Amino acid sequence: MALPINIEDLIRQRTVERTRIEYKADWNPEPIIHSITAFANDFDNLGGGYIIIGIEEENGRPVFPIKGLNPESLDQIQLDLLNKCNLIEPRYIPVVEPYTVDGKDILVLWVPGGEERPYKSPEKIYSEQNNDEQPNFEQNDLTISRKKKKNINETKSPKVYWIRKASRTMKANHMEERELIEMARSVPFDDRINYHANVDDMRLSLMAEYLKAVGSDLHKSVMARSIGDVATDMKLVRGPVEYRKPLNVGLMFFNDDPEEYFEYSRIEVVDKPDPTGMGMTEKIFRGPLDKQLRDALSYIQNYILKEYVTKVPDRAEAIRVFNWPYQAIEEALTNAVYHKSYQIHEPITVTVTPEKLTILSLPGPDWSISDEDLERRVLISKRYRNRRIGDFLKELKMAEGRNTGVPLIVRAMKENGSKEPKFLTDEERSYFEIELPIHPIFTGHDKNTVKDDNVEIDKILSDTNHRTRRSREEIKELIIATLNREGNLSMNEIAESLGYAALTNTVRDVVKELFKESMVAYLYPDKPRSRNQKVCLVQDRLDKK
Repeated sequence: MALPINIEDLIRQRTVERTRIEYKADWNPEPIIHSITAFANDFDNLGGGYIIIGIEEENGRPVFPIKGLNPESLDQIQLDLLNKCNLIEPRYIPVVEPYTVDGKDILVLWVPGGEERPYKSPEKIYSEQNNDEQPNFEQNDLTISRKKKKNINETKSPKVYWIRKASRTMKANHMEERELIEMARSVPFDDRINYHANVDDMRLSLMAEYLKAVGSDLHKSVMARSIGDVATDMKLVRGPVEYRKPLNVGLMFFNDDPEEYFEYSRIEVVDKPDPTGMGMTEKIFRGPLDKQLRDALSYIQNYILKEYVTKVPDRAEAIRVFNWPYQAIEEALTNAVYHKSYQIHEPITVTVTPEKLTILSLPGPDWSISDEDLERRVLISKRYRNRRIGDFLKELKMAEGRNTGVPLIVRAMKENGSKEPKFLTDEERSYFEIELPIHPIFTGHDKNTVKDDNVEIDKILSDTNHRTRRSREEIKELIIATLNREGNLSMNEIAESLGYAALTNTVRDVVKELFKESMVAYLYPDKPRSRNQKVCLVQDRLDKK
């Protein structure tokens, strides 16, 4: 089977953090079994990791061109790997898949966090005799001399717990062993079995869309297989064959209405122009976590964000500032979806006032982040609350690598000329709120100035109804991307997906242009006024034919 990940992105560390990838030039059982054990223990709740055999590394980075493995050795390596995994206690078998990259054969081991952690394995996998080297499978040498090497009896080598520290595999000390045993009592909520749902409650079409979006080879065969088989390959189900049940993360991403299983797992955007509530509007975003996140961000970009442009004497470029930089909001809202507890029945709330934009989620940050860290805006968590949610968001390129969100928020606000963001919680860590102050130029009563190259602009924008506008070409690209992601849509559904409250003349005109350019077509061309009419990509229709 193919893995539910883009292999090129994995090898080049584009979506998975460097600390979760290990490269091995050849099959060397001892360090590889140790690393499998460490990833399975998932000490930091990061979601395990990957071991790529056949690629050399230098300072944690892959070395190109790829070295590769002898094709004739692949079966022998996999057989030996299976035998050596029996030394792990309790027994743990990673997902192993051969790939050909740049004409070279490699083996990719996917090692998710184990269900039965903690795991341990022998310190020594081979005993040395006659000072021989470890066995390998390079070139045509596929045999191991049993006279020179023998498997060490597992009772003769003590079994120890292995964990990952940064990008290294090492033995756990006494305190870390105790912590591992304590962790065994708690599996992250998103990785737990949901006994109130069935495998068929997940949608195969949503899985296919996800696998296509991330570039996994698995998407090519999805629609020809059963949902149970695909979900098994994606590690979305667990339990005995006769009683397979979905994991929570599978229902969060591949069910049309996760709120059926996790109450208030949604995003609410409240625009509150007056403290009394006069003129307040509220928009609720539901559906799979990635969809509601995209929809909420699109709505904010279209209806909340505003841009102020002013021309400066003796300078060709105009100065452009936003009430809030989009990148800061994107990172903050993604952070909330990633780290909130879905056991607490409260939504993520975005509140917009004339002074600030706040994003509230429950509970607060992990206790490994001190109060001093919060004050210094250094939020480096030892463990993640939702390791599987994070993996899916990273694969979709909606979340960045480990602990990079807060620095990006701070930088985006600074580059926009905004005041510093605030990260707020209480003593009990019962909530977490990110507060983004509005750029001072958008406060009509404040006579702050915007400075650039010692040029002061004293005029403050008083009309805050000036909104960011998209060009027609941008709207075209968004429509094509939306149809590609969500499939056939009506005109009203297209407008809604782009974040508009209703179908606008601009969207209608742009769709007409796409018709003329033969980029889109009606699903039912013979019935243009049908109530069930949808707009589809021309390429999709050609593919179906």
